[in-house]
Amino acid sequence: MTDSPLRLRLDAAALAANWTLLARLSGAAACGAAVKANGYGLGARGVVERLAAAGCRDVFVATWAEARDIADLGVPVSVLHGVRAEDLADRPANVRPVLASAEQVRRWRDAGGGGCDVMVDTGMNRLGVSPQAVADGLLDGLAIDTLMSHLVSADEDVPLNARQRDTFAALAGRTDARRMSLANSSGIALGPDYHFDLTRPGIALYGGRQREAHAGIAQVVTPEAQVLQRRRVPAGETIGYNATYTAPHDIDVAILNLGYADGYLRCFSNKGRAHAGDAVLPVVGRVSMDLTAICVDAAPDLAEGDWVAIDYALPETAALSGLSQYELLTGLGARFDRVWA
Repeated sequence: MTDSPLRLRLDAAALAANWTLLARLSGAAACGAAVKANGYGLGARGVVERLAAAGCRDVFVATWAEARDIADLGVPVSVLHGVRAEDLADRPANVRPVLASAEQVRRWRDAGGGGCDVMVDTGMNRLGVSPQAVADGLLDGLAIDTLMSHLVSADEDVPLNARQRDTFAALAGRTDARRMSLANSSGIALGPDYHFDLTRPGIALYGGRQREAHAGIAQVVTPEAQVLQRRRVPAGETIGYNATYTAPHDIDVAILNLGYADGYLRCFSNKGRAHAGDAVLPVVGRVSMDLTAICVDAAPDLAEGDWVAIDYALPETAALSGLSQYELLTGLGARFDRVWA
């Protein structure tokens, strides 16, 4: 805690309930968790501690630095970006690379690396070895825990979903992998044919909803900002840079310690909202780097030093802003205190 004028109110019960719902939707498959990008911006250590308490036993990060930050928590960690030469010197015992190229496979073999995971590219054309390379024996003899792939458009009803599933399913028995894994948050909602042995939800854990089956997903993150000043703006005066808002009558305005440097971007200018209790407080004027103005006529008692909650339910805020639910979470900056409740 730094006593910042910004904080993220994080709902531990909602996080655990979201994982439990996704685990139930995963059927017989185990349910892991993507905690890359510092737990999607919430703080990876806090996320992993709470998910482990809920029953999660597999977590996924992007880099080895992220893995080292949580390696002591006792949950097996997979590094989705594989292994570079620079990563070989410091490998915690419970961390596995997700090998994603022939060169990474060679590097891991030469280092006597032991257990690993492997990513197969079934259509994303990002990271991953080809199904043909698997068939040709690239992975023969590797001690693979999880063979995985990644869906391109699981949040849409497109033929590519089934093509990827079938391509991946055809690899069963082609390696010594203990498990197979394909489904992300939206992939879980596509049904049992996509679950294989392990699912890897990400955005839905943190309040994202992309499919009808996600209806029960609860909001986890609520940004809150402290009022720096309350002021009266006369009718006809403008607020903020470039005078994008003109007061239609005398209004009361609160200035918040919040701006695009914190991830509350300019797209919320004259669109975003905050709350103080039941009072709805619209953003007025342009969001700047460190400051945002809200109309507080509906909150006559709101004063300097008080806190307001920023509307940030992910699906609704994505629709309002034009940003993805992923951007909304991972863009929240370091000046927020992360406060679990």
